Amino acid sequence: MDWHGKLDETRKGLRNLNGAIPETAQAFGALGKAVKQGGVLEFKQKEFVALGIAVALRCEDCIGLHVEALVRSGATRAEVGDVLAMAIQMGGGPAMMYAAKAMECYDQLTR
Repeated sequence: MDWHGKLDETRKGLRNLNGAIPETAQAFGALGKAVKQGGVLEFKQKEFVALGIAVALRCEDCIGLHVEALVRSGATRAEVGDVLAMAIQMGGGPAMMYAAKAMECYDQLTR
């Protein structure tokens, strides 16, 4: 899969949806901003949690967005691998398949 292209498609789809439901999109965006700025965990730690959930719930678009955020925040391949291992432990075989996609995404975005 071309993860750069996938991220472009994801953003295009979100812009389309946001145009159709601007109030909901704005509220969801405010929620995301609030949870990422507040609390005791650092941004990168919160993105690790989000990636684990994205893998366990099998959301490719979410995986791409959260891996991209992790790359930008300086996450290492080993750190991502640890998170993926935990997601596999919690999600079993299906999570393992999506963990493989997440690692492929990380590898592509860090080239």
